[in-house]
Amino acid sequence: MTPRSVLITGCSSGIGHCIAVGLHARGYRVFASVRQAKDMAELAGLGLETLVLDLRDPSSITAAVSAVLERAGGRLYALVNNGAYGQPGAVEDLTRVALREQFETNVFGTQELTNLVLPVMRAANEGRIIQLSSVLGVVCLAYRGAYSASKFALEALSDTMRLELAGSNIHVSLIEPGPITSRFRANAFEAYRRHIDKQHSAHRDYYERVEMRLGGDKPLPFTLPPDAVLKRVIQALEERKPRIRYPVTVPTYLFAALRRLLTARALDRLLARASNSGQR
Repeated sequence: MTPRSVLITGCSSGIGHCIAVGLHARGYRVFASVRQAKDMAELAGLGLETLVLDLRDPSSITAAVSAVLERAGGRLYALVNNGAYGQPGAVEDLTRVALREQFETNVFGTQELTNLVLPVMRAANEGRIIQLSSVLGVVCLAYRGAYSASKFALEALSDTMRLELAGSNIHVSLIEPGPITSRFRANAFEAYRRHIDKQHSAHRDYYERVEMRLGGDKPLPFTLPPDAVLKRVIQALEERKPRIRYPVTVPTYLFAALRRLLTARALDRLLARASNSGQR
Protein backbone atom coordinates (compact mmCIF):
# COMPACT_ATOMS: atom_id res chain seq x y z
CA MET A 1 0.00 0.00 0.00
CA THR A 2 1.36 3.44 -0.92
CA PRO A 3 2.06 5.44 2.26
CA ARG A 4 0.06 8.60 2.76
CA SER A 5 1.99 11.82 2.24
CA VAL A 6 2.13 14.52 4.93
CA LEU A 7 3.69 17.98 4.66
CA ILE A 8 4.79 19.51 7.96
CA THR A 9 6.10 23.04 8.49
CA GLY A 10 8.65 24.14 11.07
CA CYS A 11 10.49 20.83 11.51
CA SER A 12 13.96 22.02 12.50
CA SER A 13 13.32 21.48 16.22
CA GLY A 14 10.75 20.99 18.95
CA ILE A 15 7.19 20.04 18.10
CA GLY A 16 7.63 19.97 14.32
CA HIS A 17 10.73 17.79 14.54
CA CYS A 18 8.96 15.37 16.88
CA ILE A 19 5.87 15.16 14.64
CA ALA A 20 8.00 14.55 11.54
CA VAL A 21 10.06 11.78 13.12
CA GLY A 22 7.04 10.22 14.80
CA LEU A 23 4.90 10.10 11.65
CA HIS A 24 7.81 8.75 9.61
CA ALA A 25 8.22 5.93 12.13
CA ARG A 26 4.48 5.28 11.82
CA GLY A 27 4.78 4.69 8.08
CA TYR A 28 3.76 8.03 6.62
CA ARG A 29 5.70 9.61 3.79
CA VAL A 30 6.82 12.77 5.55
CA PHE A 31 7.87 15.96 3.83
CA ALA A 32 9.58 17.87 6.62
CA SER A 33 10.02 21.54 5.78
CA VAL A 34 12.44 23.96 7.40
CA ARG A 35 12.99 27.68 7.00
CA GLN A 36 16.76 27.45 6.54
CA ALA A 37 18.66 25.03 4.31
CA LYS A 38 21.23 24.37 7.04
CA ASP A 39 18.61 22.42 9.00
CA MET A 40 17.92 19.93 6.20
CA ALA A 41 20.89 17.61 6.71
CA GLU A 42 19.91 16.34 10.16
CA LEU A 43 16.37 15.50 9.04
CA ALA A 44 17.61 13.82 5.86
CA GLY A 45 19.92 11.73 8.01
CA LEU A 46 16.86 10.41 9.82
CA GLY A 47 15.37 9.23 6.52
CA LEU A 48 12.95 12.12 6.07
CA GLU A 49 12.30 13.94 2.82
CA THR A 50 13.07 17.55 3.54
CA LEU A 51 12.80 20.90 1.80
CA VAL A 52 12.99 24.62 2.46
CA LEU A 53 9.71 26.44 3.07
CA ASP A 54 9.78 29.98 4.42
CA LEU A 55 6.26 31.04 5.39
CA ARG A 56 7.21 34.70 5.00
CA ASP A 57 8.01 34.23 1.31
CA PRO A 58 5.22 33.45 -1.22
CA SER A 59 7.71 32.20 -3.80
CA SER A 60 9.19 29.79 -1.25
CA ILE A 61 5.71 28.49 -0.41
CA THR A 62 4.81 27.95 -4.07
CA ALA A 63 8.12 26.24 -4.85
CA ALA A 64 7.82 23.94 -1.85
CA VAL A 65 4.28 22.84 -2.72
CA SER A 66 5.31 22.19 -6.33
CA ALA A 67 8.27 20.10 -5.17
CA VAL A 68 6.16 18.05 -2.78
CA LEU A 69 3.46 17.35 -5.36
CA GLU A 70 6.05 16.40 -7.98
CA ARG A 71 7.67 13.90 -5.60
CA ALA A 72 4.34 12.58 -4.30
CA GLY A 73 2.70 12.07 -7.67
CA GLY A 74 0.32 14.99 -7.31
CA ARG A 75 -1.26 13.79 -4.06
CA LEU A 76 -1.05 15.03 -0.49
CA TYR A 77 -3.13 13.50 2.27
CA ALA A 78 -2.35 15.92 5.10
CA LEU A 79 -0.86 19.30 5.92
CA VAL A 80 0.37 19.98 9.46
CA ASN A 81 0.70 23.74 9.93
CA ASN A 82 3.19 23.86 12.78
CA GLY A 83 5.59 26.64 11.75
CA ALA A 84 5.16 29.68 14.01
CA TYR A 85 6.85 31.83 16.64
CA GLY A 86 5.76 34.12 19.47
CA GLN A 87 6.40 37.88 19.60
CA PRO A 88 6.40 39.03 23.24
CA GLY A 89 5.66 42.58 24.29
CA ALA A 90 2.92 44.90 25.51
CA VAL A 91 0.51 45.76 22.71
CA GLU A 92 1.39 49.46 22.97
CA ASP A 93 5.05 48.60 22.34
CA LEU A 94 4.41 46.59 19.17
CA THR A 95 5.20 48.38 15.95
CA ARG A 96 3.38 47.75 12.71
CA VAL A 97 6.52 45.94 11.52
CA ALA A 98 6.50 43.60 14.54
CA LEU A 99 2.81 42.79 14.10
CA ARG A 100 3.20 42.28 10.38
CA GLU A 101 6.12 39.88 10.89
CA GLN A 102 4.08 37.90 13.42
CA PHE A 103 1.14 37.56 11.06
CA GLU A 104 3.25 36.89 7.96
CA THR A 105 4.47 33.63 9.49
CA ASN A 106 1.66 32.57 11.81
CA VAL A 107 -1.32 33.53 9.65
CA PHE A 108 -0.71 34.82 6.12
CA GLY A 109 1.93 32.29 5.08
CA THR A 110 0.11 29.47 6.79
CA GLN A 111 -3.16 30.27 5.03
CA GLU A 112 -1.46 30.75 1.66
CA LEU A 113 0.13 27.31 2.00
CA THR A 114 -3.20 25.78 3.01
CA ASN A 115 -4.98 27.33 0.03
CA LEU A 116 -2.42 25.83 -2.35
CA VAL A 117 -2.95 22.27 -1.14
CA LEU A 118 -6.75 22.34 -0.77
CA PRO A 119 -7.42 21.85 -4.52
CA VAL A 120 -5.21 18.75 -4.45
CA MET A 121 -7.20 17.35 -1.54
CA ARG A 122 -10.49 18.20 -3.23
CA ALA A 123 -9.38 16.31 -6.35
CA ALA A 124 -8.60 13.26 -4.19
CA ASN A 125 -11.84 13.68 -2.19
CA GLU A 126 -9.93 13.37 1.07
CA GLY A 127 -7.52 15.28 3.24
CA ARG A 128 -6.61 16.50 6.70
CA ILE A 129 -5.59 20.06 7.64
CA ILE A 130 -4.07 20.06 11.12
CA GLN A 131 -3.51 23.48 12.66
CA LEU A 132 -1.14 23.97 15.58
CA SER A 133 -2.86 26.62 17.65
CA SER A 134 -2.21 27.31 21.34
CA VAL A 135 -3.77 27.87 24.72
CA LEU A 136 -3.23 31.52 23.71
CA GLY A 137 -5.71 30.94 20.92
CA VAL A 138 -8.24 30.10 23.65
CA VAL A 139 -7.56 32.93 26.12
CA CYS A 140 -5.33 36.01 26.13
CA LEU A 141 -2.55 36.81 28.57
CA ALA A 142 -0.93 40.21 28.94
CA TYR A 143 2.29 40.79 26.96
CA ARG A 144 1.43 38.02 24.49
CA GLY A 145 -0.96 40.08 22.37
CA ALA A 146 0.71 39.61 18.98
CA TYR A 147 0.95 35.84 19.36
CA SER A 148 -2.56 35.53 20.78
CA ALA A 149 -3.97 37.66 17.95
CA SER A 150 -2.28 35.41 15.39
CA LYS A 151 -3.61 32.25 17.03
CA PHE A 152 -7.12 33.67 17.43
CA ALA A 153 -6.97 34.48 13.72
CA LEU A 154 -5.83 30.93 12.94
CA GLU A 155 -8.71 29.56 15.00
CA ALA A 156 -11.21 31.78 13.16
CA LEU A 157 -9.88 30.83 9.73
CA SER A 158 -9.94 27.16 10.71
CA ASP A 159 -13.52 27.32 11.97
CA THR A 160 -14.55 29.07 8.77
CA MET A 161 -12.76 26.61 6.51
CA ARG A 162 -14.44 23.74 8.31
CA LEU A 163 -17.84 25.18 7.41
CA GLU A 164 -16.80 25.82 3.82
CA LEU A 165 -15.35 22.32 3.42
CA ALA A 166 -18.46 20.53 4.70
CA GLY A 167 -19.15 17.45 2.60
CA SER A 168 -15.71 17.46 0.95
CA ASN A 169 -14.15 14.75 3.15
CA ILE A 170 -11.43 17.26 4.05
CA HIS A 171 -11.24 17.67 7.82
CA VAL A 172 -9.80 20.66 9.70
CA SER A 173 -8.58 20.09 13.26
CA LEU A 174 -7.03 22.50 15.76
CA ILE A 175 -4.46 21.30 18.26
CA GLU A 176 -4.13 23.63 21.26
CA PRO A 177 -1.00 23.03 23.34
CA GLY A 178 0.02 24.83 26.47
CA PRO A 179 3.70 24.80 27.46
CA ILE A 180 5.72 22.21 25.53
CA THR A 181 9.45 21.56 25.66
CA SER A 182 10.82 23.27 22.54
CA ARG A 183 12.81 26.25 21.27
CA PHE A 184 9.71 28.44 21.55
CA ARG A 185 11.09 30.57 24.38
CA ALA A 186 14.47 30.98 22.69
CA ASN A 187 12.81 32.08 19.45
CA ALA A 188 10.49 34.42 21.37
CA PHE A 189 13.50 35.97 23.11
CA GLU A 190 15.08 36.70 19.74
CA ALA A 191 11.86 38.38 18.57
CA TYR A 192 11.65 40.37 21.82
CA ARG A 193 15.18 41.69 21.42
CA ARG A 194 14.52 42.54 17.79
CA HIS A 195 11.37 44.59 18.32
CA ILE A 196 10.92 45.75 21.92
CA ASP A 197 12.50 48.99 23.18
CA LYS A 198 12.54 48.26 26.89
CA GLN A 199 14.23 51.49 27.96
CA HIS A 200 11.47 53.71 26.57
CA SER A 201 8.54 51.53 27.65
CA ALA A 202 6.08 52.05 30.49
CA HIS A 203 6.37 48.28 31.00
CA ARG A 204 10.14 48.10 31.47
CA ASP A 205 9.86 46.66 35.00
CA TYR A 206 7.84 43.76 33.65
CA TYR A 207 10.30 43.28 30.81
CA GLU A 208 13.02 42.62 33.40
CA ARG A 209 11.05 39.54 34.41
CA VAL A 210 10.43 38.65 30.77
CA GLU A 211 14.17 38.62 30.12
CA MET A 212 14.81 36.37 33.11
CA ARG A 213 12.07 33.96 32.02
CA LEU A 214 12.88 33.82 28.32
CA GLY A 215 16.61 33.77 28.90
CA GLY A 216 16.47 31.02 31.51
CA ASP A 217 16.04 27.28 31.22
CA LYS A 218 13.59 26.68 34.09
CA PRO A 219 10.63 24.72 32.69
CA LEU A 220 7.20 26.32 32.98
CA PRO A 221 4.57 24.64 35.17
CA PHE A 222 2.71 21.76 33.49
CA THR A 223 5.24 21.59 30.63
CA LEU A 224 4.97 18.39 28.58
CA PRO A 225 7.33 16.88 25.99
CA PRO A 226 6.46 17.33 22.29
CA ASP A 227 5.31 13.70 22.16
CA ALA A 228 2.09 14.91 23.80
CA VAL A 229 1.38 16.95 20.66
CA LEU A 230 2.40 14.08 18.36
CA LYS A 231 -0.23 11.90 20.03
CA ARG A 232 -2.94 14.41 19.14
CA VAL A 233 -1.66 14.80 15.57
CA ILE A 234 -1.92 11.04 15.11
CA GLN A 235 -5.50 11.13 16.37
CA ALA A 236 -6.37 13.98 14.01
CA LEU A 237 -4.84 12.05 11.11
CA GLU A 238 -6.29 8.63 11.83
CA GLU A 239 -9.65 9.02 13.56
CA ARG A 240 -12.51 8.44 11.14
CA LYS A 241 -14.21 11.57 12.43
CA PRO A 242 -11.43 13.74 13.82
CA ARG A 243 -12.32 16.21 16.51
CA ILE A 244 -12.49 19.92 15.85
CA ARG A 245 -10.17 20.73 18.77
CA TYR A 246 -7.59 18.70 20.64
CA PRO A 247 -6.41 20.36 23.87
CA VAL A 248 -2.92 19.51 25.13
CA THR A 249 -1.62 20.19 28.68
CA VAL A 250 -3.48 21.15 31.86
CA PRO A 251 -3.55 24.95 31.20
CA THR A 252 -5.47 24.51 27.95
CA TYR A 253 -8.14 22.32 29.56
CA LEU A 254 -8.31 24.64 32.58
CA PHE A 255 -8.60 27.95 30.75
CA ALA A 256 -11.07 26.56 28.22
CA ALA A 257 -13.29 25.48 31.11
CA LEU A 258 -12.90 28.74 33.03
CA ARG A 259 -13.78 30.77 29.93
CA ARG A 260 -17.14 28.98 29.88
CA LEU A 261 -17.77 29.14 33.62
CA LEU A 262 -16.57 32.59 34.71
CA THR A 263 -17.87 36.04 33.93
CA ALA A 264 -15.67 38.09 31.63
CA ARG A 265 -14.49 40.29 34.51
CA ALA A 266 -13.70 37.34 36.76
CA LEU A 267 -11.73 35.70 33.95
CA ASP A 268 -9.87 38.98 33.36
CA ARG A 269 -8.79 39.09 37.00
CA LEU A 270 -7.51 35.53 36.83
CA LEU A 271 -5.67 36.08 33.54
CA ALA A 272 -4.14 39.32 34.84
CA ARG A 273 -2.69 37.46 37.81
CA ALA A 274 -1.36 34.71 35.56
CA SER A 275 0.15 37.28 33.19
CA ASN A 276 1.86 39.41 35.80
CA SER A 277 3.39 36.50 37.64
CA GLY A 278 6.00 36.17 34.91
CA GLN A 279 5.51 32.44 34.95
CA ARG A 280 3.94 32.04 31.49
